[in-house]
Amino acid sequence: MQHTPPSANPSPARAPAVADADRRRLANAVEGEVRFSQADRLLYATDASIYQAEPLGVIVPASAADACAAVAACAELGLPVLPRGGGTSLAGQCVNRAVVVDLSARCTALLETDNASRTCFVEPGITIDDLNDTIAATGLFFAPDPSTARQATVGGCIGNNAAGAHSILYGRTSENVLGVDLCLADGRRVTLDEGAALRDPVAAELTTRVVDVVCRHEALIRERFPKTLRRSAGYQLDVVLQQLDAGAGDLAHVNLAPLICGAEGTLGLTVGARLKLHPVPKAKGLAVVAFAGMDEAIDAVLPLLEHKPAAIELLDDLIIDLALKNTQQRANVELLPQPGGRTPRAVLYIEFFDADPQAVRARLDAVRALFGESVTQTHTAPDAMARAWALRKAGEPLLHGVPGHRKPLGFIEDNAIPPDRLAEFVTELREIVQAEGTIASYYAHASVGVLHVRPLLDLRSEADERAMHRIAERTAALAKRLGGVMSGEHGDGRARGPFLPEYFGPELMKAFGEIKAIFDPGGRMNPGNIVEPGPIASISAHVRVRPEGRDVRIPDVHTFYDYADQGDFAHAVEMCNGAGVCRKKTGGVMCPSYMATLDERHSTRGRGNHLRLAISGHVDLKPGSPAWDDAETKQTLDLCLSCKACKSECPSNVDIARLKAEYTAQGYKHGARVPLQSRVFGKIHALNRLAGLTPRLVNAVNTFAPSRAIANRLLGLHPGRSLPSFERALRKRWGPDSADLPVDAPTVALYADTFTQHNEPGIGLAARRLLEAFGYRVRPVWGTDAARALLSVGLLEDAIAQTDRELRTLLPAIEGTEALLFVEPSCMSAVTDDWPMLNCETPKADRAALAERCALVEQFIDDRWEAHPVRPVFSAPEGEVVLHAHCHQKALWGAASSGGALERAFPGRVRTLDTSCCGLAGSFGYTRERFDLSMRVGELGVLPEARRLNAGDVLTMPGTSCRHQAKDGAGTRALHPVELMASSLS
Repeated sequence: MQHTPPSANPSPARAPAVADADRRRLANAVEGEVRFSQADRLLYATDASIYQAEPLGVIVPASAADACAAVAACAELGLPVLPRGGGTSLAGQCVNRAVVVDLSARCTALLETDNASRTCFVEPGITIDDLNDTIAATGLFFAPDPSTARQATVGGCIGNNAAGAHSILYGRTSENVLGVDLCLADGRRVTLDEGAALRDPVAAELTTRVVDVVCRHEALIRERFPKTLRRSAGYQLDVVLQQLDAGAGDLAHVNLAPLICGAEGTLGLTVGARLKLHPVPKAKGLAVVAFAGMDEAIDAVLPLLEHKPAAIELLDDLIIDLALKNTQQRANVELLPQPGGRTPRAVLYIEFFDADPQAVRARLDAVRALFGESVTQTHTAPDAMARAWALRKAGEPLLHGVPGHRKPLGFIEDNAIPPDRLAEFVTELREIVQAEGTIASYYAHASVGVLHVRPLLDLRSEADERAMHRIAERTAALAKRLGGVMSGEHGDGRARGPFLPEYFGPELMKAFGEIKAIFDPGGRMNPGNIVEPGPIASISAHVRVRPEGRDVRIPDVHTFYDYADQGDFAHAVEMCNGAGVCRKKTGGVMCPSYMATLDERHSTRGRGNHLRLAISGHVDLKPGSPAWDDAETKQTLDLCLSCKACKSECPSNVDIARLKAEYTAQGYKHGARVPLQSRVFGKIHALNRLAGLTPRLVNAVNTFAPSRAIANRLLGLHPGRSLPSFERALRKRWGPDSADLPVDAPTVALYADTFTQHNEPGIGLAARRLLEAFGYRVRPVWGTDAARALLSVGLLEDAIAQTDRELRTLLPAIEGTEALLFVEPSCMSAVTDDWPMLNCETPKADRAALAERCALVEQFIDDRWEAHPVRPVFSAPEGEVVLHAHCHQKALWGAASSGGALERAFPGRVRTLDTSCCGLAGSFGYTRERFDLSMRVGELGVLPEARRLNAGDVLTMPGTSCRHQAKDGAGTRALHPVELMASSLS
């Protein structure tokens, strides 16, 4: 195998170093974490935009007061500061040559809720969805709802003045923030709310000076500021002027909190906020309407506005087609109206809120009458509405799955246009884009005229870079001519800051500079944003593919995996767009280690960023360090549980488990030492076979303290983790075919994996008993772990060899059978997900055909329920049947792949847990370094649920690791679903 080492790309210039003495002073001043390693800096060099700028350092404060101490310490040292929340900004305002203050990890508390006044007070790091989940019992909610609400922090929404789908009813963040606790550039803390100028001398000075600037520029503010409902350009001087108008110039009525909204952290660091809450609508309804094209959908917006919707959202055909290729989103596309059996080319989501359910139904009926039954779906059930909305919320990240060198770039994605001129804007914008020889994707908050447009361009091409400048300039001029603005909700940042002077004029730009100087006279807070923007050409400076003006490319390398499903290896490495969907804390599996640590480094995004930077040669390697064996990169990958959830839950389908294994394998191939621990863990089947020869002796040795201590030392095992026990091998207990089966009974093959053969043979026997009860003859296939352990530890060369060996015996063994069935999801995922993508000798077509024939035992039972030769009867247990599905299962086939059969057998008695990973994840949770994290992941949901079982309840877990974790962490014995079903046969 040949490759170009990542280090062949010359490393770009680094961020100016902070002196060691200054680092120590910062560390002494701050209670939280102060990080200056290159790995940590690079993790914060990107956000959800196309830009990259390496910060000077990172501070993760322990509290709001600690954040102010950090800002004060930076002021003493003359260091610039960049406030940061979830890092989901799209215009590049969240990356800078500054000290990042990350408030998303530890400043996350809801401090106060006042139901009577419908307000709450929060720390800035709490996300919108976490806030609303916490206050759900009050019947109130915080209304701004950007598509990133699960990972966008309140502080970030204030910085961006975020809005979302329902802003036509509730307005932007600035209309929903009553007061802000602000840390000024010198570290002082001030509360800005209505009447603050009468209570606090600092607030009084700020207010007086701001009002002076506004009054001096009153005429220009009235003339030049956009009148659209959605606007996020410059500083909100128009809102201060409106307050002065309403209060007859009285400072008591001036509230500077809205001025901080949309300021992108350039005026100070938000350390607390008092928020306005709204009653949760009593009735909601959603209509989904399919259209043959974009123009038809746009033309439908004005007639729909007459029906007073809460939201009108738009998706175009490019996003829909990408969703069809996405593991999780394909099912959501299939829920759309399919007129004539065809997938729509554009879709509108029209939502209605009301206190009266009948009024909602009447408006849904009106939409149906307007467009016709065949193209309209309506939903009023919360679950159905959530499923429908999921596709729209995934729109932006889905775009990063576009194959090829041209990518959908976010630089004109935020135009706000009066809705009555939206069709005109789309027509002219299409002409602008087509004139440059490319196309664009369109999605929108159509109700308020905010159109997100992403032209496909390759910024490694000088011609495309020039086209980017022309498109941006002409689009900004078009938006202004039609009465709109180029920044509707995503802010100015690096992408649109250069267009502010043309839009507002030199006098108002000077006014913005005065406002900046009032709050931040040293110009240290997120410098370069809003005020002093660069030239037009700067919108393509500091982009990810050329962060320092030179190309950063993924090297050509002969890979162990095939990446054709993601374009190629380079595209796979660069697929993470930074949207941060992986930073959610509840719901789904992704990303268990982030949920447990809340550390950017251990999020899927953090790993994706670090891999891209390491493989492209952006990481400085230590002298003599192999190119594929960077210690910092391996540390970032170390806490990845390889749960595969990112492959389905990430809208861009970033497959970190595959990339982690590839990076590790490339390191071994090019000289890195394979640790003993990896060699032993990778050979689990060989070890199991040896242990299975004398299971009682091995069990005694494993529990004998001296021998266990030796194993702990040699393999780095944690003493708190029990080792698997062994039983008499399944092969010795299988016996002859059942005499009760008819001669012509159909045959299924059962893959007897290494864990079922040697650790839990009772599950194999139960599977046989269950399948025979359904009328099948069961042919055992004596398998291994399907190379799962080798894949997990990155020994891909060995995994490929084992896969080819096993395929040579497996393919003939299943001839004449109905299907190849599995009881262990991790082994089935290896066969169906990894084997087809490995660069094996066995033809890919044969591996793909094998994958099509595979199913879990319970999945097979459910899928063919009506066609089985026999349908047995089951007796239900006394309590609930509680199911925790394996991570690979949830990621690739869904929890219903076990839950469906359980529901068939025990109707109305099954409860499927919405839990993340169990935390053990094969060998992951056995080691000293990972044991504590393994348990913390388990405590996120699985282990508390296991302890919460009532008498008579049965916990079912298809995964052998999951059952082991339940035993170690909760003292609970979990059953495999086939064990429960087999034992319940009447």
